[in-house]
Amino acid sequence: MSFDIAAFHADAVSTPSHEDVGEMRELLVGTLEGAGLEPEVDDLGNVLASKGSGEPHLVLNTHIDTVAPHVTYERDGNIVRGRGACDAKGPLAALLAAFLRVDPTAGTLTLAITPDEGTLMTGAAGLQDKLSADGYIVGEPTDLDVCIAARGQCEGTITIEGESGHAASVPAERNPVFGLERVLESLRSYDDEAGPGEDDVLGEPKLTPTVLEGGEAPNRIPESCQVTFDRRSVPPETADSFRADLEAYLEKRVSDGSHLEVSVDLIRPDTPFPKAFVTDEDAELVQTLEEASGGDVRPFGAATEAGFFADDAPTVVFGPGVLADDEGGVAHAQREYVRLSEVEEAANVLEATLLELVV
Repeated sequence: MSFDIAAFHADAVSTPSHEDVGEMRELLVGTLEGAGLEPEVDDLGNVLASKGSGEPHLVLNTHIDTVAPHVTYERDGNIVRGRGACDAKGPLAALLAAFLRVDPTAGTLTLAITPDEGTLMTGAAGLQDKLSADGYIVGEPTDLDVCIAARGQCEGTITIEGESGHAASVPAERNPVFGLERVLESLRSYDDEAGPGEDDVLGEPKLTPTVLEGGEAPNRIPESCQVTFDRRSVPPETADSFRADLEAYLEKRVSDGSHLEVSVDLIRPDTPFPKAFVTDEDAELVQTLEEASGGDVRPFGAATEAGFFADDAPTVVFGPGVLADDEGGVAHAQREYVRLSEVEEAANVLEATLLELVV
């Protein structure tokens, strides 16, 4: 079977996968079967296919889900627009093309495509127990740069509890809304006073309040109010360690000596959060991909599933397209696009890398 990268990319971008990935998964499985392979769909919805045997074992990973809303496919010459054009159906098309072109003679090549990178990330987390490899290439829009690191990410809430009652009678020191000021000041100072510090590759962590909630009536003090936050972490911080450290910090800054209680909870604590990771830039996988691409070696600018694999083996993020350009956001935006020539170039770079490592 001859794989037409432009046709597959067009079909993929035309296939909505922001609410249900079933149709997109069928397209991928059908393409693999048409190439004579026997892909597996595991109980988490991951699509897996392998070629070759023995070591080294390289894994190609990306995801088939997209963010809402769906944006219709359009092509204007070299420019393809539509939801998933660069995040991540462009990288998927490049990874798939390279996977189909290369027949390992000195190792194993596995394609591992996840269904829920934009939501729960249970697919990638489950692959940690299923896969053991010597290297992972994770497809995301990197402008053909080789990304060796990414900050972790988690989300949570800070709840401030006080005394509810009539606005005319509850004292200020028991009003949880007044506690917001202390909490926000504490969030601003957290990393300087208690955070993990700057990472040599990833730089500084980032803690951002994003939503404020509380109160039901203008003449009534609420029993509690809440701040939602986004955390971008650097090693060695994890979502769980951050939650515990932030809660202890806020208890000293807000609760100690006051009539207010503060607690920190992670949103969706029963699902995995992407972990921060850093791969040694001297790793053979990094060096080989850098030579083939000619791109820069740098950190990736967004959360990624790569952190789930990096504890096992050297892991890089690579692919066509950009997260943002001079006009603003591209990935996840209404104007999402990718240059088809870059998708094809990414496939060529990946093929050259795989030929060097597993053939």
